[in-house]
Amino acid sequence: MFSIFAAYIMGISERKERERQEMRERIIEASMKMFIEEGYEKTSIRNIAEKIEYSPATLYLYYKDKDELLYDVQARAFDKLLQEFQSSVKSRSPMKRLEQICEAYIRFGLTQGELYSLMFIIRAPMNVVEDHEKWENGQAAYNLLFSAVSECIDKGLLRYKDAYTAALSIWSIGHGLIALNYCCRFKVMHLEDNQVEPLIQNTVREFLKLIKA
Repeated sequence: MFSIFAAYIMGISERKERERQEMRERIIEASMKMFIEEGYEKTSIRNIAEKIEYSPATLYLYYKDKDELLYDVQARAFDKLLQEFQSSVKSRSPMKRLEQICEAYIRFGLTQGELYSLMFIIRAPMNVVEDHEKWENGQAAYNLLFSAVSECIDKGLLRYKDAYTAALSIWSIGHGLIALNYCCRFKVMHLEDNQVEPLIQNTVREFLKLIKA
C-alpha cells in the first residue's frame, strides 16, 4: 500500500514539474519572439505576460526579475548559434574549421541582430552571473573556437603561441565588426546594405591570413 501511495505522490510531483517546465518554455519562447520583433528595450515582463495571457505575478513565480528571464532567453539564442555552427562547420582541417566558425559567427551576427545584442552587447543578462566564475551560456560556442585555435597552434598553423590570446583576438575582430554594424556605425562608409556582409567576411578572412604561420 505504501509503495502505491509513494508512486502516486511521485506521479503528481513529476506532473507538476513537467507542467512547470512547459510553462517556462512558453515564457522563454514568447520572450524571444518579442525581443526579435519588438526589441529588448520595448519588451517588459508585463508585455510578455499579456502575450501568453497570464498575469505578471505568474511570471514572477518562475523568474525573480527580468535579468533572470533574459539569461534563459540568452541561453536559447546560443542554442541557435550552435545550430548554425553544427550546420556550417564540417571540415576536418583545423584551419579550415576555424575559417568556417568565423564565417558562421558573422553570418549569425548579421542576420540575428537582436539575438546577437542579447548575447554579446546588452549587459542585463550578465547580471545573473556576476558572482559566478563561468558564463555557462557562452561556454559551448567559445569551446568550439578555442578547440580549433588550439589545434591550429599545436600543428604550427598560426603565428600565435598562446591559444587564449589567439582565440580572444579572433573573437574580438569578429565581434567588433558585427557590433559596429549593429550600432549603425558603418554608415560613415556609405555602404549599400548588400556590401556589408561581404566586407566583414573579407576583413576577417584577411586577418586570418595575417596570423597564419
